[in-house]
Formats: sequence, C-alpha cells, structure tokens
Amino acid sequence: MSTLFYIIITILVLQFILETVLDRLNAQRYNDPVPEELNDVFDQAEYKKSQEYKKTNYNFGLITSSFSFILTLGFLIFGGFEWVDQMVRSVTTEPIPTALMFFGIIMIGNDIVTVPLSYYSTFVIEEKFGFNKTTKSTFFLDKIKGWLMMAVVGGAILSLIIWFFQLTGSYFWIYAWGLVAVFSIFMNLFYSKIIVPLFNKQTPLEEGSLKTKIETFAKNVGFELNNIFVIDGSKRSTKANAYFSGFGKEKRVTLYDTLINDLEEEEIVAVLAHEVGHYKKKHIIFNLIASVVLTGVTLFVLSLFINNPAVSAAIGVSQPSFHAALIGFAILYSPISEITGLIMNHFSRKFEYQADDYAKDTYAALPLITSLKKLSKNSLSNLTPHPAFVFMHYSHPTLLDRIQNLKR
Repeated sequence: MSTLFYIIITILVLQFILETVLDRLNAQRYNDPVPEELNDVFDQAEYKKSQEYKKTNYNFGLITSSFSFILTLGFLIFGGFEWVDQMVRSVTTEPIPTALMFFGIIMIGNDIVTVPLSYYSTFVIEEKFGFNKTTKSTFFLDKIKGWLMMAVVGGAILSLIIWFFQLTGSYFWIYAWGLVAVFSIFMNLFYSKIIVPLFNKQTPLEEGSLKTKIETFAKNVGFELNNIFVIDGSKRSTKANAYFSGFGKEKRVTLYDTLINDLEEEEIVAVLAHEVGHYKKKHIIFNLIASVVLTGVTLFVLSLFINNPAVSAAIGVSQPSFHAALIGFAILYSPISEITGLIMNHFSRKFEYQADDYAKDTYAALPLITSLKKLSKNSLSNLTPHPAFVFMHYSHPTLLDRIQNLKR
C-alpha cells in the first residue's frame, strides 16, 4: 500500500471527524434560548416541534454519514475499485467505454445502496413532521430520471474529456475547461427550460394583483421581467422557495406554489426584490465566472497528476487509467475543495446581505423580515446554529443576522 493510499485514508478520516464534531457542536445548541428578535417565529408547541425535527435529522444524519464513511473505507481497503475495474475490463478495454461503465457501476451502485436511507428520510422523517408530499411513484421516478440524466449528460462530458486526453495528453485540461465553461453557461441560461420540466411543471404566473405588484416593482427599478413562473414544489414538499436563473433575455424568476400559499403578496414582492438584487448586483455573473475559474484550476492540477500511476494505485487499482486516477485525485484534492468552498460561502453570505439591502432600499424591509420569519417557521429551521457550523456550511447568513442587518 502506497503513501498516497495512507494519505487518502487520512483525508477521509479527518473529514469525517471534522464533520461529526461540527454536527455535534451544532446539535448542542438546539436547546439554546431563542434570541429576543426571533421570539415571534415559533410558539412553544412549534418550537418544541422544531427542536424534535432538528434532533431527529441530527441522529439520522449521524447514521447516514457513518454508513457512507464505512462504505467508502471498506471499498478502498478491500479492493472494491480494483474489483469493479477488473469486471469492466473483462467486457472491454477501450478507455471511454471502460470509464463510462466504471463510473456507472460505482455511482448507480452507491445510489441503490443508499436508496433505503433516502426513502426513510422522505417517507418517515419528512412525513412525520408534515413536509413530505412526494408519492412513492414520484420518488422512484425521480431516481430513474436522475440516472438517465447522469448517463446522458455526465457520460457525454466524461467521454469528451477522455477523448481530449487521448488526443492532447496533459494539455487536455485546456479543452476540458472550455467544454465545462460552455456547458456551465448553457445550463445557467436554459436549465429552467430543459431540466426543470423533466421533474416539475412550470406555469406562467396568472394575471392578478400579485403579478401587477411584481411588474410595478420591476418597472420602478428598471428591471425588464417578462418571465415569471410558478413551479409545483408542493408536488414533493411543503417547504417554500424562489430562485432567479439565466441572464439577458433568458432571465426568469421562479416562485414555488408553496411560497405563494404561505406568504402575503407584499412579502412575495419583497422576496422577489431580494432575487432581483442578486441580478442587479451581478452576483449571478460573479458566481458563474468564479465557478469557471475554479474548474480551470482544478483541471490544471488534475493534469499534473493524471499520468502518475501512483494515483490509480492509491485507490487499489493495479492498472493505471484515467478513470481510476480521477477518483484518487478527487479525494486528494478534496481539502483544497473545502477551502475554496469556504471562500465561496463567505462571498455567498456577503451577497445575501447585499440582496437584502437592495430589497430594503427599493421596496421595504418589514415585509422581507416577516417573510423570512414565516419561511423559517414553516421549514422548522434552526434559529440558534453554532458559529463554526455556520462558517463551514452556511451559504446564507443566519435568520438573526439577516434581520439585524435589515433593521439597521
């Protein structure tokens, strides 16, 4: 067993310990008193339900993370990757088909093994606390659609990257970077038109007072908004959301039907003002560019390792290959990914404040505050998260921090 093998094991163990400690620190604050500014979010019965929901998810999360950790370690230590590689090579030795079959077996196999956990989360935990609206047929149909998308889209991208590698050697990363950049821009523009309809129904917001208020706000801030859609989020969950996608003529705002049902019209416009703030402040462009740059850096570093047989051997695969080295590299690179993730989360939290400020300045702070409180209440969210957990995992500021910012 090589030095890289032990480095990979060490990385996996340290990551598991770190996440377990963070989860534990966060769980220890579940019973903390609610901050005065948030006393009106829950009544006593609702707060007790919120605490029970968080504790249930914490305990279940500990089981699922431990299971995933043990499964990954076992696969590494007992030669699981070598077994899959040899099985695939008994069918074909062509690099592209071999890689597609290798990743297909591992990803779909992992998904199948974890289906019972996902099923329990959806139909036991989420059901118990009144969130789940997913039918069993929808649950399994989503799985099948996800596998098909992974096979078609993921398979096509992986095939092209390996093809670039065969043609250009270590310079493949330049062509792969261009491919991923184009794909990222395309998906940002057309995700709502192409991917979302495979899972959800989207309909234009019907004429009425809400649409009039939204259009009036958009006109007042000089924001051309012709695409306002409602998505049937209630098909799967009672939790509400809204998001902005695309840019230029393809920009659109999507409101969950649960959001429309849970909030007053003034609150919905305030939420939309926040989303418009992201666009006006060019957060979407920043995130897209940052994602493309980080992808380029990752692919460049990958090109330095991909031809090293030791990287394939580090996961127990005896015959060096692009696909085996890719998995070894992904684990070795994960500490750097954690650091870049922390940086992106920092910017994301900063951008949320800026979007809140935009909504406050162009519309009003109060309806945004009340909407945030209602959404937190309806999702039984954690009002007292541990600062370390927030720093590591939150892409949004805490509810308390956002409200304090809006009241300034």
